[in-house]
Amino acid sequence: MKKILEVLRYGENDIRFHTDIDPSKDPSIIHQTVVELAMAMMTTLWGGNEQAVLAMVRALAISDLGVSVNRRQMVGFLNEASADLALSLQAARKAFEETGGKVMVFGPGVAPPKSRS
Repeated sequence: MKKILEVLRYGENDIRFHTDIDPSKDPSIIHQTVVELAMAMMTTLWGGNEQAVLAMVRALAISDLGVSVNRRQMVGFLNEASADLALSLQAARKAFEETGGKVMVFGPGVAPPKSRS
């Protein structure tokens, strides 16, 4: 098990970040992690505490942009990269459905059924 990102608040104004991943040693780990995170956000996370988790992910993103040297460039990069990911995920979903796979979509806070009737 590897720690992707741990963010701990020890007290007021004392937040610390920890990770077991070193992108300088393996640059491809970023792309791999993005894909794995997207799949988790679409599947295993959904129906649980996704609202709180996604709120904290967005708080991290807003903070990162707030301290960015070139915020416009970073927003542009994030927009482009997320659009590319969205297209790839849509293509994968379409291919899955064309081969007979079935995709069920659940809204925020709606847990998948525990068993099928």
